Amino acid sequence: MSLLVPLYVHPAEDPGAWHRLIMAAARTYGVVLNPANGPGDRPDPAFGAAAAALRGAGARLLGYVDTDYGMRDRAEIADDVRRHREWYAADGCFLDQVTATPDGLPACRRLVRALRRLGAETVVLNPGVHPAPGYARLADLTVTFEGHWSTYVSSFSRPAWTARHLPERLCHLVYGVPEALVPLAVRTAHERGAGVCGPVTGEPPNPWARLTPALTGSTER
Repeated sequence: MSLLVPLYVHPAEDPGAWHRLIMAAARTYGVVLNPANGPGDRPDPAFGAAAAALRGAGARLLGYVDTDYGMRDRAEIADDVRRHREWYAADGCFLDQVTATPDGLPACRRLVRALRRLGAETVVLNPGVHPAPGYARLADLTVTFEGHWSTYVSSFSRPAWTARHLPERLCHLVYGVPEALVPLAVRTAHERGAGVCGPVTGEPPNPWARLTPALTGSTER
């Protein structure tokens, strides 16, 4: 099991959540850093310290960047990626609110190529749904589901094209999972072709603030 963890809470507000994440760093695919809906206007010392601790524990760091479903200027996105690299030594980027339609694919392809030229070693796309075929070939990892456990159980469907991709290229982010069912959620993600997942018991706005012992291998609560 490999976890993608978008922990959108400030280290000073919930240091315990960050401590648990650092302890579980070896089990993560990557940790998404999001100081201010992106890198912010200036370096945040608390995030800098947390990023250094995560890096020391072996975690891959991904800077959060909002693409606004293709509406945001590519230069602004590039600036965000550059700041994440300079301020927090991010290994790559987590592109949120990515388009999922066929007509948005060419622009997304140009964006990913530009970010790789800037040095983004790992690019994660998060349309949050299964996008049109072709998007998953652009990125190292594509989040094809983000939502509540009840939705994941009741209305998830897997298009045929996903079978052409290795499981480690696809991710399902599921929140609101009853704690006793977290192992089932991990198995379900794997059965549905996702080698990376993030089933947690929490609810919005910060579902991943508490990693359950079933995910971290810890007895701490």
